[in-house]
Amino acid sequence: MKRTIQVGAWAAAITLLAMTAIPCPAADTAVLRNGFSIRHERRQVIGTITRLYVDGSESSFVDVPTEEIDHFETLPPEPKVVESASHRERQAPAASGKPVDLNEVVKAASGTYRLDPDLVNSVISAESGFNVRAVSPKGAQGLMQLMPQTASALGVHNAFDPQANVEGGTRYLRELLERYDFDLVKALAAYNAGPQRVEQYGGVPPYYETKVYVARIVRDFNKKKLAAKTASQPASPKTSGSKSTPTSASATKPRKPAPQTQAKASPAPPNQ
Repeated sequence: MKRTIQVGAWAAAITLLAMTAIPCPAADTAVLRNGFSIRHERRQVIGTITRLYVDGSESSFVDVPTEEIDHFETLPPEPKVVESASHRERQAPAASGKPVDLNEVVKAASGTYRLDPDLVNSVISAESGFNVRAVSPKGAQGLMQLMPQTASALGVHNAFDPQANVEGGTRYLRELLERYDFDLVKALAAYNAGPQRVEQYGGVPPYYETKVYVARIVRDFNKKKLAAKTASQPASPKTSGSKSTPTSASATKPRKPAPQTQAKASPAPPNQ
């Protein structure tokens, strides 16, 4: 079953006049009084509400009562991105002290647990922004933000080792997908808020952070797949002369827009 998740819509122009803009650097996190946090690119105050924009667009935001926000924190910068002749490489220090290519780490873990590397990358981006040393207010650690007890159960002894962290986080994500019959929305919600909360509410729990988290990953994952599909399609040959006139009614029908989210994550075929 496919679903569409929308975080919010842009308000009317008359409402914009009442907004007080508060710019924030690169990316911040709003720490709520209930212990949850929301990553955002910038924020605006509208009366008693603080609007948190979760990416660079104007259409993806979540409104939070200002009184529910305890404080804001500036997120640490992402690791250095090195451009190579063949592809962009993300490098991070491993436990041995030598830099590792995070692309290869993600590719290896995804192959082991038969998941799409783009999905794993989207989760890492939402969890830590590819910051190997990231630590959440609740104590989650590393690239895929593993809680100490979860890391221990997965056999991850050093959550700041990128290879071990991604290996454990990818395994955990696969287990959650199997648990929820490959319902990606439920699996992501459980990754963020815990399986007990998903089962308690019968789906995504009513937490600001979890709703934004799920929407952000699904949107980013779909964007990656759409870009890959577009890149793989051959360019249409150009025809010379005058433009041709459609000869059938179907040629004039507008195409339906592509879905914004995917609620199901099909398991990858086992490695041959």
